[in-house]
Order: sequence, then structure tokens, then C-alpha cells
Amino acid sequence: MMARLTAAPLRLADLIAEARRDSDGAIASFVGVVRNHHEGLPVESIEYAAYGEMAERELAAIERELAAAFPETRTLIRHRIGPLRVGDESVAIVAVSPHRADAFAACREAIENVKRRVPIWKLERGPGRQPGWVDPTKEREPR
Repeated sequence: MMARLTAAPLRLADLIAEARRDSDGAIASFVGVVRNHHEGLPVESIEYAAYGEMAERELAAIERELAAAFPETRTLIRHRIGPLRVGDESVAIVAVSPHRADAFAACREAIENVKRRVPIWKLERGPGRQPGWVDPTKEREPR
């Protein structure tokens, strides 16, 4: 198993291969991508920073909690750290299960918990402005 935090590009196919079992009939995934704007301001790049040891523990805890809540489902989470450009994948989640409802539910719960609980911070850079840290409380509400 690879680390949950990584500076390397995320490969969804590799994550699916790691998670998938022959008993699974459903694969649900979520991939977060760096977008070119935030709150009306252009974004050129971002940088993710994390309290690594604590973030790894919390990501593992989320995976364990999802395994308890959805016993037939396996959920894996990977998050990038370091500099990323617009279009780069920043977070990838895969939930595999015999049934689609559990896979979808676990995938959704995983990303909401990552946003709410994991100590990962985002520094945005855009043209004509100083780099600025994004207030995590403004990004954590599901839409």
C-alpha cells in the first residue's frame, strides 16, 4: 500500500487496481482537480501543505470508519501535497463494493470527511495578487 499523502501525480487506475476485489460489482470514484478560479479570482497554481504524520493518521482513520460503516466496501484515499497547476488532480478516492449504493455513499462520505478533518492547507497563487491561504472553513460545506 502506498502512502495516503504523496507529491507524485495521482493515478486513478492504480488506486482502482489496489482497491478492487473479484467480489466487487461497483466502483465509485471522486477526483478533485485544481480549477482556474476561486471566489471570482483567477488561480494559476496552488500548493498543498500538510501536517504529514497527523494527516496520514486521519486519512487512515477515515478509511477504517468507512470500513465499519460499510462492511462490504473498501475505500482508499490519496491526497497530493506540494505545488500543483490548474488541471492537476489533487485528491483521489475510490470505493469498491458488491453494490453501487454503498460505493457511492462511502465515496461521498470520504471526501466530506477529508475536507472536514484532515490537516491539509492550500496556498493559492493567481495573476496580479499575493499568494493567499484558503480559509478551510469556507471550502468544507458540501454543495
